[in-house]
Amino acid sequence: MTGVKHMKWWGWGVEGVAFNPDNKPKLAPFVLEAVGLDLSSTPKEPISFDELDVPASQLPASLRDTLTEAVGETYVLTDDMDRVVHTYGKSLRDLMRIRANILPRVPDVVVYPADEEQVRAVVDAAHSADAVLIPFGGGSNISGSLEPQAKETRPVISLDMGRMNRVLDIDEDAQLARIEAGTLGPDLEQQLNDQGWTLGHFPDSFTHSTIGGWAATRSSGMQSDKYGDIADIVRGLRVVQPDHTTVIRPLPSTATGPSVREMLIGSEGRLGVITEVTAQVHRLPENRVIQAYLFADWSSGLAAMREIASSDASPSVTRISDANETGFSFATQKESKGASKYVTEALMKFLELRGWDLSQLCLSFIGYEGSKTHVSMNKAIVDRIIKKHNGIGIGTGPGVMYDQKKFDTPYIRDFLLDRGAMGDVSETAAPWSRLQEVYDSAVAAARAAYDEIGVKGWIMCHLSHSYHSGACLYFTFAYVANPELDTIEQYDIVKRAIQQSFVDHGGTLSHHHAVGTEHSPWLAQDISDGGVAMMQGVFDAVDRKGQLNPGTIIAD
Repeated sequence: MTGVKHMKWWGWGVEGVAFNPDNKPKLAPFVLEAVGLDLSSTPKEPISFDELDVPASQLPASLRDTLTEAVGETYVLTDDMDRVVHTYGKSLRDLMRIRANILPRVPDVVVYPADEEQVRAVVDAAHSADAVLIPFGGGSNISGSLEPQAKETRPVISLDMGRMNRVLDIDEDAQLARIEAGTLGPDLEQQLNDQGWTLGHFPDSFTHSTIGGWAATRSSGMQSDKYGDIADIVRGLRVVQPDHTTVIRPLPSTATGPSVREMLIGSEGRLGVITEVTAQVHRLPENRVIQAYLFADWSSGLAAMREIASSDASPSVTRISDANETGFSFATQKESKGASKYVTEALMKFLELRGWDLSQLCLSFIGYEGSKTHVSMNKAIVDRIIKKHNGIGIGTGPGVMYDQKKFDTPYIRDFLLDRGAMGDVSETAAPWSRLQEVYDSAVAAARAAYDEIGVKGWIMCHLSHSYHSGACLYFTFAYVANPELDTIEQYDIVKRAIQQSFVDHGGTLSHHHAVGTEHSPWLAQDISDGGVAMMQGVFDAVDRKGQLNPGTIIAD
C-alpha cells in the first residue's frame, strides 16, 4: 500500500459520500422545470470496474527495474485499478468516457516518489527510456491535463506526488512557507493552522487537489480577492526537468528579464515536475464573516461588484449569482421550519411590496476578514455601495451555509449523470466594460446549442474573483442527453458554443481551470499565433523529445 488515497475511479470524491436530495423538497420540481428530469426516476448504475476493457501495461522490464531502484518496489504499480485512476481527471468528458468504457490509452505504470531526489531519478529514467511522464496531484483536473494521448506508443508513466505532502518550513518574518507539491488542500491548511497560519487558497476542488496542481494549472480560490490567485501566492518553485532542476527563489520582486516563475506557473507538467512551492502565508484572521445580500436583478448586482472592486474596501470574497443560479441555490436548501420559515416568507413579501420580481432575485456573498475594526470598516463601505444599488443585507445565516457546503457541489454532477443528465462548467474573465456582453452572449450561445441538439437545457452563472479591471464569470450548464445523438458529440456542441462565445466577446478561454486538451482549440484566439509560437518554443527548449505531458496546452 502506498498510503495515498484517491477519489472514486468513476466519479467525484470518496466512496460512501454522495449527494442526497431527500431533505430538499424544492429541488425535484425545480429540476423538472429546468431540464425536464424526474428525480424519482431510477438511476443507472455506473459500469462495474470488472467490465472495463483496460489495455495491458506496455512497461518494459528494464524501465520497471530502473523505476523500482529509484523509489522502491512498493511504489511502482501496474495493477489495473491504479492505472485507471490515473488515466483521466474529473471533467464531465472524463466521467462520460470512463462510464462508457472508453480507455484508448492508460498509463503503463504509476510511480510514487517520496522526495525530490526520487523525482529526479524517475525523470532521468523516463528521459533515458524515451518514456512519457505525466505528473499527477489529486486527480481533480477538469481540463484534460492528465490523460495520455490516445495514439501514444511510448511507455507512459504517471508520477503521483501524493507521498510528498508536508509543510517543510515557515519563515515567519517573510511570511513564506515551503511546501511539498503533493500536499492536499486540507492537509496543507491543517499543518499551517496548527502553527497559526493560512494559505487562504480555497478552490472548489480544495478537498481533492494539491498545491503543486494549483501552481501547475493557475488555480484561483474562493478568497482570491484578499489572498490573490495562486500566481500571486506562489513566490518560489523547485522544478525537476530533464538534465537539471530549475530553482526560483522566493524574492519579493525581481527585474531579471522575462519571468521564468510565470512560465512555470500554469505549465501543466510540460516544463517539468514541480516538487516544492514556496508560498506566501498569512496569520489566521481574528474574525471571518460572510454576509449575504440580495439584489433585484443581475445588472444591479454587477454594478455593485464593480464599484466594490474600485472602492477602498478589501473584502475576501465578492460573489453574486444570477437569477437562475439563485433559484437553484434556494431549491437546494433544506426545508425551512419554525421561525426561519416565517422570516423567509416575510422577507419575500417585503421584496414584493418593494416592487421586486422574485424570479429575478440575485443572491450575493461578500466575505470580510481581519480585526473587528477592519471588518467593521470594510462592511460599512460595502453596505453603502449595496444600498446605493438597491440591494439589501439578509444576515450571515446563508453565508454560514455557503461556507459549510462550498466543496460539495461536484457531487451533484454525479447524481445527475446517474440519471442521464449532463452538468458541467465553463468559466472566463473579462474587463468590467464587457462582462454583461460576455454573460449575454454565453447564455444565448448555450440556448442555441440546446436547440441544435433538441434538448431543454439550463445555464446559470455567478461572478467571482473580482479585480481592479474586471472579474471572473463562472457558468454552469445542464441538460438531459438526447438519446438519439452521441452523448459526447452533443456535449461538444454545447461546450464549444459557450467557449467560442467567450473569446468572441472579449473573455479568456479559462480563468482558473487551465488549458489542458479541453480548451486548447481556443488558445491561438486567446493569446494570438505569435503567443502560441513563443510558448511552443519554451516547451521545445526544455523538452526536446516531447516527453513531458505531450499534447497538453498546445495540441500536437
